[in-house]
Amino acid sequence: MNTPLTAYSVGVGQSESATRTTSEQMRAANLLFRIENVPFCRWHTKARIVMGSATLFDAFDALSLAFVLPVLVGLWHLSPGQIGVLIAAGYLGQVVGALVFGWLAERIGRVPSATVTVGVMSAMSIVCAFTGSFHMLFLMRFLQGIGVGGEVPVAATYINELSQAHGRGRFFILYELIFPLGLLAAAQLGAFIVPRFGWEYMFLVGGIPGIIVAFLIARLPESPRWLISKGRFDKAEEIIERLEASTPKRSLDTQTQKAEVDERVVSLLNGLQSKQKGSWKELFSPFYGGRTIIVWLLWATSYFVANGINNWLPSLYKTVYHLPLQESLHMASISNVLSTCGVLACALLIDRVGRRRWAMACFIISGILLAALGIHGAGSAWSVMFLGSSAYAVLATTTVLLYLYTPEIYPTRMRAIGTGLATSWLRAASAAAPAIVGVVLTGKGIAAVFILFAVVSAVGFFVASRMVETTNRALEEISP
Repeated sequence: MNTPLTAYSVGVGQSESATRTTSEQMRAANLLFRIENVPFCRWHTKARIVMGSATLFDAFDALSLAFVLPVLVGLWHLSPGQIGVLIAAGYLGQVVGALVFGWLAERIGRVPSATVTVGVMSAMSIVCAFTGSFHMLFLMRFLQGIGVGGEVPVAATYINELSQAHGRGRFFILYELIFPLGLLAAAQLGAFIVPRFGWEYMFLVGGIPGIIVAFLIARLPESPRWLISKGRFDKAEEIIERLEASTPKRSLDTQTQKAEVDERVVSLLNGLQSKQKGSWKELFSPFYGGRTIIVWLLWATSYFVANGINNWLPSLYKTVYHLPLQESLHMASISNVLSTCGVLACALLIDRVGRRRWAMACFIISGILLAALGIHGAGSAWSVMFLGSSAYAVLATTTVLLYLYTPEIYPTRMRAIGTGLATSWLRAASAAAPAIVGVVLTGKGIAAVFILFAVVSAVGFFVASRMVETTNRALEEISP
């Protein structure tokens, strides 16, 4: 019977136990070495496409309300405050989902947790289509948010754990490119569906295909790294053998891999000998505490600005600049087109530029654009579209980058819960942003909203300067 790797303890006089522990550590190191020496292949691509499909509908469901609200404002006579509350409802649910499913993914595995999250968010999207009041939609969006909030951190953890060190940034962000594509799909379909068929169909389009995706996710193999961390070596090796068999091009043949275990990985695994089972308390240990605070602030600042802009743009165009509904929706979709291009550029360049320098550059560029908009350019819808959409597109690459970076800075024993807790700050910031924007817009005007975003971007720049660089380093090397 396999013993969980993270539960090892070596007692005085327990030589047999110590021998078994050393043997198991060597086997674990060997398996990790084999994962690191298989190049990206069709096996990885299949997992990326299936999990990415879930992330696409996650993004679609997260943004769908923004393109429904301009209709509901007139239909239900919503005030700016009520608009902010409806937007916030989904994000409050996402906080719960990120925490619950981050914890669950450490206990039962990445794949079962991801399956449940997609099922919940898709089912609740369908239910949203049949709500008929502000209060019912608030409740259903909160419940849907639980699934939405759990899906991406669990999926990000899973994809990260399948990746080898070299080229991990490109591989992962090409998967995350699906998220802005989901936002783009929501924007384009929203502009087409809502005026022609009604707001209810927006939720149906986001929900029905997601049920199918949940069944596909359930058929994916479990993360080998998670299985290794639980001592389930036989199952992990079975999956790794399938991974190796899927590509004729390997860095080393299997027998050589078994004999030449990477000494760096062995030394890191030896450091696990005295560690207990992963716990959220370890996030605040001397080694990980600084990383945790930095990454929480990065999530909060980047998403306060990005989702603050993206969720409010359709309503701003209609209520502040008095544009027709269809024109408002089309102009709002420009930001998602630009962000998709930005994320593609990020995927191609991130392993050359590095995580820290990329994040710093994005925060400062978006801050300058938003400050210019607040000081000089908020007088017309066109200036908001050009400057605001560009600022969003730049910062959107950082929001995607954080899904790569956060799982990198935590070890397998607490990677999912660490990522889940971190993403809960994006949900909290995203819930606060619409409400704060509504208050500032009502009291100070549109220019003050963009100045607020510029100040938060400046804070993000200084926080990003403290990031740990993780580019082209094995996960076990970054986070022992």
